[in-house]
Amino acid sequence: MPATEAKIFNCTQSRELAEKIAGHYGTKLGNVITSTYSDGEFQPSFEESVRGSRVFIIGSTHPGADHLMEMLLMLDAAKRASARHITAVMPYFGWARQDRKDKPRVPIAAKMIASILETAGATRIITMDLHADQIQGFFEKPVDHLYASTVFLPYLKKLGLDNLTVASPDMGGSKRAYAYSKALGSDVVICYKQRAKANMISHMELIGDVTGKNVVLVDDMVDTAGTLTKAADVMMERGAISVRAICTHPVLSGEAYDRIEKSKLQELIVTDSIPLRQESKKIKVVSCAELFADVMKSVQDNKSISSKFIM
Repeated sequence: MPATEAKIFNCTQSRELAEKIAGHYGTKLGNVITSTYSDGEFQPSFEESVRGSRVFIIGSTHPGADHLMEMLLMLDAAKRASARHITAVMPYFGWARQDRKDKPRVPIAAKMIASILETAGATRIITMDLHADQIQGFFEKPVDHLYASTVFLPYLKKLGLDNLTVASPDMGGSKRAYAYSKALGSDVVICYKQRAKANMISHMELIGDVTGKNVVLVDDMVDTAGTLTKAADVMMERGAISVRAICTHPVLSGEAYDRIEKSKLQELIVTDSIPLRQESKKIKVVSCAELFADVMKSVQDNKSISSKFIM
């Protein structure tokens, strides 16, 4: 049986990243156009045949809801056009913070979206640095959960920092921090924070010593940057030489850019899973395009991707 042809398409919000991925893959993006009605309703359309093909649809689903809706519509269009395999390539899996019931009468949005993606037509999911690892179990289809450490660790090692300490900005990220520390052979510091309400920290303490250390904060995403900038300020007050942060997904909402500029963070290193809304001298973007292209090629060729899981 001849190999199933692979075709790569993009959602509008991830056009730039998709072009880089397609370039590393060694092909061009497929032709898809999106028509928009005057009331804001939109309709994507594949302008080439996908019958019998393996289709990769690239699109991060950061809020608002239009980004998720576009992915769902494209999955449905590919399914109805008789694509043989349909992979949703979601560098950033949005709504993942709602992965459990943390109080009564709230949704588990991550589970609901997993079900919707499969209903729409996804036969496989490729994503990176989920907010919680267990979200993989919300899917009935295969999930390739990649780690941005694949691109971050080489960057950190090139910096050649002495007295390096890896830090987690909260208790929930301690596992990620320990994994980085093991790879870098460094100490670990954990921040303990108390919130007055969502996106507002009332108090923060450090578990560990940062005196005379070059600190690297590690997190899966940066939203308002309140936690990161607060942690950086506390660590500098406690005697750190420098504080930089690596955060996979640059959501950067609200006053995030202003906070980063005014903070004691020396550098914020992010991936291009989400396009930046504005540039900043303190923000360094490391591309994840080659990582996704390599994994997509391995999926197409039915080869192992275990070498990409370096954490």
